[in-house]
Amino acid sequence: MLDAISFMISPKDKIGLIGRNGAGKSTLLKIIAGILKPDLGMLEFPSKTTVGYLRQEFELNESLTVLEETMSCHTEAMKVQQRLDELHVLMGQTNDFGSQVYHRMVEEVSDLSLRLEHIQPALLEIETLKVLKGLGFSDGDLGKRISTLSGGWKMRIELAKLLVTVPDILLLDEPTNHLDIESIIWLEEYLSTYAGTVIVISHDTQFLENVCNRMIEVESGRITDMKLTYHKYVTEKAKLEEMQAAAFENQQKVIAQKEKTINRFMAKATKTKMAQSMQKQLEKMDRIEMPVESSKNMNISFSEVPRSGRNVFTAVNVAKSFGVKEVFNEVSITLERGERVAFVGQNGQGKTTMARIIAGILMADHGSVEIGANVHLSYYAQNQSELLDLKKTVLEVMEDKAPENMRSKVRSILGSFLFSGEDADKKVSVLSGGERARLAMASLMMKPCNFLILDEPTNHLDIYSKQVLKDALLTFEGTLLVISHDRAFLSGLTNKIVEYKSGRIHEYLGDIEYFLEKKKLTDMRSLELEDGSGSAVSNLSSLSPTRQLDGEEYRRLRKVLQQTERQIESLEKSMKVIESEMSSPEFYLNPNFGVIQKKYSDLKEELDNKMLVWEETVLLLEN
Repeated sequence: MLDAISFMISPKDKIGLIGRNGAGKSTLLKIIAGILKPDLGMLEFPSKTTVGYLRQEFELNESLTVLEETMSCHTEAMKVQQRLDELHVLMGQTNDFGSQVYHRMVEEVSDLSLRLEHIQPALLEIETLKVLKGLGFSDGDLGKRISTLSGGWKMRIELAKLLVTVPDILLLDEPTNHLDIESIIWLEEYLSTYAGTVIVISHDTQFLENVCNRMIEVESGRITDMKLTYHKYVTEKAKLEEMQAAAFENQQKVIAQKEKTINRFMAKATKTKMAQSMQKQLEKMDRIEMPVESSKNMNISFSEVPRSGRNVFTAVNVAKSFGVKEVFNEVSITLERGERVAFVGQNGQGKTTMARIIAGILMADHGSVEIGANVHLSYYAQNQSELLDLKKTVLEVMEDKAPENMRSKVRSILGSFLFSGEDADKKVSVLSGGERARLAMASLMMKPCNFLILDEPTNHLDIYSKQVLKDALLTFEGTLLVISHDRAFLSGLTNKIVEYKSGRIHEYLGDIEYFLEKKKLTDMRSLELEDGSGSAVSNLSSLSPTRQLDGEEYRRLRKVLQQTERQIESLEKSMKVIESEMSSPEFYLNPNFGVIQKKYSDLKEELDNKMLVWEETVLLLEN
């Protein structure tokens, strides 16, 4: 995977580690982190260098609050404080103030107090709060139990713990996967001014551009290393490859001419010696290598199906709400055959909701929805790869999706999505995020369609695969509806933009570049923050991902909801008993009134947590 690569990193380097999925980026990061050992070669670090690595698998203490768990990374401060607390208890239990043991405890308390003063735990907490808020946690979120959070929010806590320890070398593998736009922008600014070295893997080209001052690309076991920002790197590398290709071609002409001369001279006895001399010179020639081009490119093609009717989809005065939250009201939209439409707008404005209504997954609350004649629809959800059955193999997933007339083409389609030979027998559970995204896209191809709906199709795809997908979509002859925040992907892909904003839609005839120009916006980030203050989103439940539930998950959530409702009822009954007791004038004469008050406080905190679980479960079921 990696072949005798060498490079040196300097303090304050901000390195973007790029390359195709499977090229070895994550492997290299794990080697630097010390998680994997290289087969050959060595790593050298200055003494006392600290390395921090953002793991994808982690364990958090579910019983702690957000702030408590994040502060737990300050191990030295916690150990010193814990020892001080122990000593204070011990000193309070002794009456022998003149003993040597007591004097040793006093000396230790003095030493530990000086250490704690040097560590400055108050400043550590301030810095921790700053990072947590930057990553999207509000003041109200800090006291929530870890057990009530989704996986995405737990990942933010793991990232926060890593950032506040300020390692000399910070290693991040796709850190933006679970972040909203405000948190991504905050993280960009934080990393840009980070005091140490940062090495980050990301498929978000704008994130790379804004954070990194050096690019290391891994391809075919080798690396290309340039101290340039991402876009300058792409331009410079293209120039170098063009020059290298021209030099290679010229050298091949020279070699061919020399070989022709050698072969001609070899046939003549009088010139054999000269031919042999020329042959030796040719063998010593420094050969120019052809620029590395991976032959492993996705090869996506869409099957032809009969033309649909002129109107592919029509919605008139459509409204949709989830509980008390109104997503949109009186929205009317028509998609005609051959149109290529992009839905854009801030998260939560209704893009995915409308796409799911069009796909027949959700029902509108009001208004009429009509699919046109002879429409064959395929829908790719933004979490499509998460819905794959982890227990099945790649081949089994495809065969489950394949209609009878497509079964003979399953392996061929898998091959075009880079699953060849033994790859087809891999379990879904062992696939990377990028591989699962490719498999989900491949399974979509099992069903020929003339109306394609793609919701964030580039999630987990590397930069190269995004371009291959875009090239394929440019040849798609049906009707296309795509939801994306990726400007480079959308540029030139669509001929109409539908913006979702404040419960309404606004249509623009043109591609994303025309739309941004009309809106006088510089990029898609500006669109995301257009009506906001730029502060982080503070409501955890409002960011719960909208996704389609399968039968098993729906039943599980219903069971969780019923259990939680019973627990809430039991807690409320227990609190009413204590409230009745506390309302009595004699209550404070009871010597155990403090214990009872503590019990009541604990019950109230548990009730708050159960209510949060209930609310989030209801939202997931309603969505």
